[in-house]
Amino acid sequence: MIRVFGVIGDPIGHSLSPVMHNAAYRALGLECTYIPFRVDRKDLPDAIRGAKALGIQGLNVTVPHKEAVMELVDPDPLAERIGAVNTIDLLHGKGYNTDAIGIKRSLEEEGLNLKGACVLLLGAGGAARAAAFSCLEGGARLIISNRTRSRGEKLASELGGSVKAIGLERDEIASVIPGCDILINTTSVGMYPEIDKIPIDPDLLHKDLIVFDIVYNPPLTGLLREAKQKGCKTIDGVKMLVYQGAASFKIWFGFDPPVDVMEGAVRSALRDKEVLNG
Repeated sequence: MIRVFGVIGDPIGHSLSPVMHNAAYRALGLECTYIPFRVDRKDLPDAIRGAKALGIQGLNVTVPHKEAVMELVDPDPLAERIGAVNTIDLLHGKGYNTDAIGIKRSLEEEGLNLKGACVLLLGAGGAARAAAFSCLEGGARLIISNRTRSRGEKLASELGGSVKAIGLERDEIASVIPGCDILINTTSVGMYPEIDKIPIDPDLLHKDLIVFDIVYNPPLTGLLREAKQKGCKTIDGVKMLVYQGAASFKIWFGFDPPVDVMEGAVRSALRDKEVLNG
């Protein structure tokens, strides 16, 4: 009997999680399949109940459901602290957050020391919560910039300490970005198919800034392209996708997947997409 896993979100057509997980299943000879499911916000409770009833064993959760799904599962302590779930073990009704692991490992792989660094975080959704947690755990100072200022302020108050929240207006970002060491974009701005959109005015970027965009499709987003032109060090979102996916895999199966196979499958699919769209 084939074991079924999947990812829920809206939109979902951009997701390469199926490519990544199915490549790992093939490499390991597992009789499993991983399927994308588009789920409207209003249908989220029914989708979780239906998936469990159908015998689907695990789900990843992407935009915009990472916070709302918290009410439908039993979150583990880390997910509870972050306030967002991106991985569900449907066999046991447990929710986890592996985004924080993906962000942490992506930064560590680049040799970045967060202690004392000033991080400007774009966004205040589920991925932003995981990024904020990782940054604060690493000893960074944090500024949250969100289009809806009140939502950014709410997240800042939940995080406590000296976390500051501002809007996404040019003047507000211009007032803080010169003193920032790292910029992390956790919004979906620049994601396929709207690949030319950029979340902030690129003229505000400076050469001493490290720019990390968690958008992975395309890997070279408009933000990263502009950052490279400014001389910034850049980090694309593929590593985060792979590392959070590997952590999800371990939750479901109890052992580590072939991370190199997963990353290779994602980057190959992205290259094919570039050829098709070129």
